[in-house]
Amino acid sequence: MGSENLPQSSLAEQLLDLSTKAGAEVAEVYQSRSLSRPIFFEANRLKQLESTQAEGTALRLWRNGRPGLAVAYGSVEPQALVDRAIALSQLNEPETIEIESHSQPSYPDLGEAVSVEQLIDWGKQAIALIRDVYPEVLISAEWDSDVETTRLVNSLGLDCYYTDTTLGCYVSAEWVRGDDFLSVSDGQTERGSLQPEKIAQQIIQRLDWATENVASPTGRVPVLFTSKAADMIWGTLQAALNGKRVLEKASPWSDRIGKPVISPVLTLYQDPEAGPYSCPFDDEGTPTQRVVFIQNGILQHFYCDRTTGRQLNISSTGNGFRPGLGSYPTPGMFNLLIQPGSGSLLDLIRKLDDGIIVDQMLGGGGSISGDFSINVDLGYRVKHGQVLGRVKDTMVAGNVYTALKQLVALGGDADWNGSCYTPSVVVEGLSTTGRG
Repeated sequence: MGSENLPQSSLAEQLLDLSTKAGAEVAEVYQSRSLSRPIFFEANRLKQLESTQAEGTALRLWRNGRPGLAVAYGSVEPQALVDRAIALSQLNEPETIEIESHSQPSYPDLGEAVSVEQLIDWGKQAIALIRDVYPEVLISAEWDSDVETTRLVNSLGLDCYYTDTTLGCYVSAEWVRGDDFLSVSDGQTERGSLQPEKIAQQIIQRLDWATENVASPTGRVPVLFTSKAADMIWGTLQAALNGKRVLEKASPWSDRIGKPVISPVLTLYQDPEAGPYSCPFDDEGTPTQRVVFIQNGILQHFYCDRTTGRQLNISSTGNGFRPGLGSYPTPGMFNLLIQPGSGSLLDLIRKLDDGIIVDQMLGGGGSISGDFSINVDLGYRVKHGQVLGRVKDTMVAGNVYTALKQLVALGGDADWNGSCYTPSVVVEGLSTTGRG
């Protein structure tokens, strides 16, 4: 990537220079720029085209060992940003300075943007395929090509940047049958090309299963979370693997390294180079790395940033990320992958004697305690390996840690749900309640 594509490439150097002159021992500039070109469909028709560009700059410095962080969006007045960061530093306590130094890596541009015309064509294809089978449904959709550039530079010699291009789509089909309303949605995130045929078939399959409404089971039955819904489970495990939670003694796995924590069927790992997302370095400038957190059910590692790693007496795993531009880096997961099993979603369904499928849900997932209670927004009843129909007014509750010790099966149908790559999963030990 040429320097002309960097977000205000001379601004960072100017901010570092002004920070040093203002008495800062160390300064760091984090810059982010994004260009998005979404197209929107509503009620089966193309509605609008947009082009959205955003740019932000965060200056973090230490003066007398005290950190100060100031943020600006769009154009930046350098001296004002430095003055603000200096003023804020006076309100904070001194801390150990934890940043990368003397590194100028080069990373290739990843992904390939496509034309607006191609996005429109994909959108029309998906809508046509669904309405060929279900002409009565109303379809809304968003198709997008997003380019993001990130640069991190500091006064200790670090200067790293990368550009990432991803394609994404979200398609929702609404079916009104008298006083019964059904909404089925699905999405994709890929590099280079999207697959309207695949997303159309996934929505058609769900509509087929929802033709009839049936009674929900009550009690403890196996629950199949599709790859679209399973990330609710992994969110709890991400919290348990967070080094900061380990320091706080909030993680139930704080003293479980080298011991079994979940079913031996499960292996969880991070791969920053996998799938449609990439992240060669974290927001502290530490190179990201492939880390196996759980191997065949046995806990291997936690993830951490530089500060947390020092407090745990381990090295940073390259997981120091900012929840927002105006936040300090904190441990965060990137590209969590669950090693898939075998068999398609239909193969998993055939193995269920009596259970339900959860495909879309309402309500929050589990906290670090693992306890959760969700309303099933879109779910199906399975009997003797066959989908009988859609279940309504159904709730599923339980504990993630308990359920993953009683895991029944993992599918081979892994897909990306955000930056989590997960297959469908069948678990026991959950309580199901519903109206007949």
